[in-house]
Amino acid sequence: MRNISLIFKRAWRSVVMVSAFSAFAVSAVNAQDAAEGRTIFKQKCSACHALDRDMIGPALQKIVPTKSEEFLLKWIKNAPALIASGDPEAAEAAKFNPAQDMTPFPTLTDAQIKSVLAYVAEGEPKKDNAQGGGETASEEVSGLSIAGVVAIILVSILVLIILSRAIKALERLILQKQGIVIEEEETVPVTVGIRRLFKNKKFVLFFILCLVITLGSFGWMGMWNTGVHTGYQPAQPIKFSHELHAGTNQIDCQYCHSGAFKSKNASIPSLNVCMNCHKAVQARDNYDGNISPEIQKIYTALGYDPESMTFDKTKEKPVEWVRVHNLPDFAYFNHSQHVVVGEQAIRKEKGLKPEEPVCFACHGPVNTMEEIYQFSPLTMKWCINCHKEAEISGKDNAFYTKVIAAHEKIKKGEKITPALLGGLECSKCHY
Repeated sequence: MRNISLIFKRAWRSVVMVSAFSAFAVSAVNAQDAAEGRTIFKQKCSACHALDRDMIGPALQKIVPTKSEEFLLKWIKNAPALIASGDPEAAEAAKFNPAQDMTPFPTLTDAQIKSVLAYVAEGEPKKDNAQGGGETASEEVSGLSIAGVVAIILVSILVLIILSRAIKALERLILQKQGIVIEEEETVPVTVGIRRLFKNKKFVLFFILCLVITLGSFGWMGMWNTGVHTGYQPAQPIKFSHELHAGTNQIDCQYCHSGAFKSKNASIPSLNVCMNCHKAVQARDNYDGNISPEIQKIYTALGYDPESMTFDKTKEKPVEWVRVHNLPDFAYFNHSQHVVVGEQAIRKEKGLKPEEPVCFACHGPVNTMEEIYQFSPLTMKWCINCHKEAEISGKDNAFYTKVIAAHEKIKKGEKITPALLGGLECSKCHY
């Protein structure tokens, strides 16, 4: 009988340990799914949807719980086709905004869509906007997941204690029926019991394994997110609103960031570009006839006197903007190759609308940002995934037309030069 009880104990302990480890792994995966869903949502959905308010589309946290997962998978992948098929639920969903069709996302996998749904259910985590750059708490480790793991471990210990006591009671009952006299166990203080518990090699092994897994998970997530500054939003010396300029006033991105279309760097516009408008636009109506404090900062930096409309070169001083998007020194990124050569491929992959600039693919919907922040993770994995999934087409693309023309010349044995393949681009030599 004692052998059977020992086997029973070992089996239960093994089951509980495996369950705890499995639950921890599942919790970690779920947390990562929600973080991945947040990234996809910001890239593909945030232009039309918000979690808690109606925009072009409905508030997702209100509408998603009312729909089945099967319907949502079909709807997100190709809503127009689902509506055209006569699906009554799709027809009802389309009534929210009849003038605007839901953008189809056929390249999204079921797993990616489920990650987005997980993010919608979990909600937006609080940002850490400290100037040192930061991560959201949910992207490191989900607090709920950790609490679940701790709860599972505590329940496992409790179950072991209850089973142990039940087995002892059964053993005592069987021995009493056999006429064997049982000596009463001496009651010991709790501290002594804990000491004895930690002298048990199996318990110590179980405790150490739980500790190693927990600390290892925290360490892994911490190292995994080192240098990833999604959501980084430093305070700038001049409060420039992209929402006002790119959104309300619909100023094209390349008016200020002209370098993005012809060179490696997008470039920060000089204050002279600002003065093209702000010589006249001073927002006096909003400040009781006074010049806006932020516009006044531009005047001060340029040594400009708005009354006499003259510049004093001796008073000029540069504006010390804080860099938001920062790649490692060993990483080479060329803006012009992406926004000119790869524009159509990127637009298709990211599901951008015709009226949206290709810049939104990486920088997010800047026309809705009061203060700019890092929208995408900008990690190597993020870049590689896009390079693997984006579909390149040589049709109506000046760069690939040159490549094809060069190949034809090579076949004919004609002269070909590096300049024909873009070898005169400044960033080929000047970093």
